[in-house]
Formats: sequence, structure tokens, C-alpha cells
Amino acid sequence: MNKVKKMPDEEPLYDIIIPPGTPQKLIVDISKKFDVTVVERKEKIKFANMEGDERELLAFRGKLEVMQNVETYMRDQLKAFVAEK
Repeated sequence: MNKVKKMPDEEPLYDIIIPPGTPQKLIVDISKKFDVTVVERKEKIKFANMEGDERELLAFRGKLEVMQNVETYMRDQLKAFVAEK
């Protein structure tokens, strides 16, 4: 989870990168179920022959407590999705 810089008088927001390959249905489900927004974010790729490449990835953005719940929910849903395959 990464903290997003905000103005001093605003509550900080945090991002959770949505893993590539996450089912669209889960992204929509989380955005409706939790108080988050889906944003684009540049991240450096650090695997295989893509070392140092920057890619636009999707992320959920919200308050810390909400993002902790999103992280747990998303992990559980992705584990269930993989187990079905």
C-alpha cells in the first residue's frame, strides 16, 4: 500500500495496485462495495526482461482503514478465483 501525497489539512489517501489480470468483475465489485476510486498510476516493472520499464497500472485509492479492508477482501477474492481454475 502506497501513501499518496495530499495537502497538509487533508486526510492522506493510499493506493493499492490492482494486480494485472484481476477480473473486471472484482474491480467493479470493490469500487461499489468500498469508498474507493479507481485511478491510473505509473509503476516501474521489476521482473523478467522488463526491469526498469514504467507501465500505467490501475489502483484503488482511499483512506487507510478502508484500504486495509480492500486489501484483505481483494486477496481473499483472488485466492478464491484462482482456486476455481
